[in-house]
Amino acid sequence: MTTAPIARPEVTAPGRWEFPTPTTTRLANGLTVHMYNVPGQYVVAARLIVPLSVRSEPREKEGVISLLSRLLDEGTEQHTTEEFTELLERRGIALGAGLSDGGLHVDLDVPARNLPAALELMCAAIATPSFPEKQVGRLVRTRLAEIEQERASAPHRAAKELAATYFDASERASRPTAGTIETVKGLTRADVADFHRAHIGPTHATLVLAGDFGDTDVSSLVADAFGAWAPLPRPVEPELRPALRAPDAVRIVLVDRPGSVQSEITVAGPGPDRHVEPAWAAYPVLGFVVGGSPNARVDAVLREEKGYTYGMRASFRPRRAGGLFVTAGSVRTEVTADALTLLLGILDDARAGFSQAECRDGVDFIRNTAPGRYATADAVAEEAAALVLDGLDLDFTTTNLDRMAALTPEDLTQAYGRFVTGEWTIIVVGDATAYADQLGTLGRGQVTVVAN
Repeated sequence: MTTAPIARPEVTAPGRWEFPTPTTTRLANGLTVHMYNVPGQYVVAARLIVPLSVRSEPREKEGVISLLSRLLDEGTEQHTTEEFTELLERRGIALGAGLSDGGLHVDLDVPARNLPAALELMCAAIATPSFPEKQVGRLVRTRLAEIEQERASAPHRAAKELAATYFDASERASRPTAGTIETVKGLTRADVADFHRAHIGPTHATLVLAGDFGDTDVSSLVADAFGAWAPLPRPVEPELRPALRAPDAVRIVLVDRPGSVQSEITVAGPGPDRHVEPAWAAYPVLGFVVGGSPNARVDAVLREEKGYTYGMRASFRPRRAGGLFVTAGSVRTEVTADALTLLLGILDDARAGFSQAECRDGVDFIRNTAPGRYATADAVAEEAAALVLDGLDLDFTTTNLDRMAALTPEDLTQAYGRFVTGEWTIIVVGDATAYADQLGTLGRGQVTVVAN
């Protein structure tokens, strides 16, 4: 008996994909609400965003916003720390908060059936936190311990030195977001409460919700939970301008860790924010092509050909205003000078242009993986919250992907050359005595050695 062959199914080109469109409302107190109905997602993700800048912190109290964010789940005026924790656990609510360049965010994930209670607790956390004295002291000590622990991590140490070297000393961006030992150790409950009272309110805040809402009247639930949140007497909007680069930023700083068997290399230069004209679309593609995958230019040489590293990554990192282009990774100590020389050559040579194949690979990867990246409620909520924090339209993700489809190699070359001029801030964390003399001959600016 002969079995007829089965015809191979035709593979069609991927179709156009769009980021979900929300239903948007606004409460009387000014709170904006974006609701994304994502069928099949029975855990609801909520993200509350309050535009805020660490530039608004008093110089001697830097770190107060970070401390404030860590205290939001430590009790409210209605519930003690223990009661609040028990209520969260009983209803399967994951609640946390953090701070980014654009502002304060409170994150909540909860089974859909417990959404009403979760929204009430979320509002209590942001609107009426109690900031218990005991928890303030504990979290101050935690932050002080973190500062010491970060010194032991080469990537953390490199990031701290990059900020201090790259940005002008007058800029808040040159100092740790969560504060230094000198500014954190004196923080008190009164400092946190006073800052909250002056800066945290609903007028410029946004609540993003994503999940399978079914027939639930989410607008009514939000109004019931957040409607009584009182606006600030005088709403505060953060200052939006790019942080100034230091006049001596183009140089090499070696953070000395005697005996280290690896060197953490960070190479940084200017980059755009997502408001850049004519479009941001080219920059994620450039990051992928230059150093965003094992097949990218950087790893093709430093990892696959030379075996110097397990991997280095390059990306454009937008801030709320302005941005950076950063390449970072670790190499063996004995090849530090050779690896850095090759890396700088790759980054500089990229200004000569990109191939059609590179352009297509980068565009196809980012566009064709978008449906998977945004398949869950939390991913949708995170993306929408990021758009809000950056002051972008909610159709930005879709528009950006559409613009990527039209990119040419010439577009990539022009976009890369606009910001990547070869004026690098270079940080190397490792055994400086093993390569300091060699790096001094690179002609990349003054070489400075600092203690770990």
